[in-house]
Amino acid sequence: MAAYAGRKDRKIRRQSERDAMLVHTFKGQGRVFGFTLEEAGTNLPQRCGPWTLFKSIEMQRDEPHAGVNVNACLDDIDAHGFHLTDAHQRITHLAIP
Repeated sequence: MAAYAGRKDRKIRRQSERDAMLVHTFKGQGRVFGFTLEEAGTNLPQRCGPWTLFKSIEMQRDEPHAGVNVNACLDDIDAHGFHLTDAHQRITHLAIP
């Protein structure tokens, strides 16, 4: 019985970790910002860089955050590994071949 409880606790922890993500925000050229789970930002498109770490923030789906559409950001990160904005407008699609 105790072993089952331990597995259940691990599952709950994994679920909560999946819900909230630490997203690293980088400043690129002009008003371009890149968002990624990679702390070094090495997966951000080079043509929009050079990239400078701006801040790291916890994002959770459906919870607002100033300056970024959190759901669109997390969707892009899931699909492409990063999210890009220019003057707060999504431009990720412009960097996908």
